[in-house]
Amino acid sequence: MPDKHQKKLGRLLRVRSLQLDMVRAGEAAARDKVAAEQALRARIEQLAQGVAPAPAPVPGSATSLIAAAHYRERLHQSAHAAERRVAEAERGLQTARAATQEAKRDQSAIEKLIERAEANAARRAMRALEDMPAVPRKRHDPC
Repeated sequence: MPDKHQKKLGRLLRVRSLQLDMVRAGEAAARDKVAAEQALRARIEQLAQGVAPAPAPVPGSATSLIAAAHYRERLHQSAHAAERRVAEAERGLQTARAATQEAKRDQSAIEKLIERAEANAARRAMRALEDMPAVPRKRHDPC
């Protein structure tokens, strides 16, 4: 039967493992957010290129040129906002990676403590066996 210290270490290991799983899930979500923001930025860039002015505008289409310029300006504003969101998402990803590393360190520290406790228990058991009195063996049963 494990003693109180081993039970406590087991509980700590379960908690740290759960925390590590949660932090890894957060890191995966941060990675997905970065990918989504980068995809949005790429899509905005494609739209901005599609609205670029034509080399030979059709005469009499001043309204369409004004509308295209307005749309292009809005796309550029969106592109700048997308750049900020990508940078923010990448900062969040770096924070999540650091949290994952910290959680992994915590979990491995608990695992090392458990290994050390098991080794100490094995040493104590070996010492107890060595300290046991020798039992004389009878060579023959009484006849």
